[in-house]
Amino acid sequence: MNLQLINTDLLKNYISLVPLDLNTLIDNLCNKKTALTKDSFDFYTSIASVYSSKIEGEDIELDSYLKHKYLGINYLPDYTKRTDDLAIAYKFASTHPLNKNNLLIVHQLITKNILIEGKRGTIRTSQMFVTDKQGNINYVAADAAIINTEMDKWFSDVTILSAKVLENYEALFYASMLHLTFVDIHPFNDGNGRTGRLIEKWFLADYFGVNAWNIESERYYYENRQQYYTCLNDLGLEYSTLDFSKAIPFTLLLINSLQL
Repeated sequence: MNLQLINTDLLKNYISLVPLDLNTLIDNLCNKKTALTKDSFDFYTSIASVYSSKIEGEDIELDSYLKHKYLGINYLPDYTKRTDDLAIAYKFASTHPLNKNNLLIVHQLITKNILIEGKRGTIRTSQMFVTDKQGNINYVAADAAIINTEMDKWFSDVTILSAKVLENYEALFYASMLHLTFVDIHPFNDGNGRTGRLIEKWFLADYFGVNAWNIESERYYYENRQQYYTCLNDLGLEYSTLDFSKAIPFTLLLINSLQL
């Protein structure tokens, strides 16, 4: 495959590290429910939305959010609204194909209560960096001058991959790499992490069906968030000098989440 961003040379090493029971894990996932109901879909996307929000520092607890969602317990709007927005974005993605227009809509939904209206679903035009809690720069994202070019490459890879019949391990590998390359480009002013984690399952739904939305990857990433961020940071400090040969540990996190 002539992919523009994803390094397919990593697959050989990746395959050697894939657990022997991977296909059994996938079969269990796909057979979990022959038809995912609206209630069960909402339940799993609620879990995903809570943990993806918590990764970004949101003060939201799963128990409280489920009470809000299913029992009508009222909380202050600031406590639930950004998680509600993310759940709505998951629902939209589950019924629409992964393409540029729909991705921008998903970002609009995710950032409804994060960014001002003019910045939602809009590629950034300014420089971007990521800091830790102490204010130290952890990462310098793609230069604003090359974002559109890099995202064109990213969408080209999505288009090529979506047209291929992939083995289970390949689908998981490419889903992880789409997540990784997206957050490394960091194309938006905010909401990149939430969007990247959603993209991963959005892509997988084409291969594993609707039950791909059952994968509790966001929960796994949250519960192992130090490892999640270490795997991201190990590639390098700046987009222009990232070493994607070090991406394998990140791609294995998604496989690990299948065991939850």
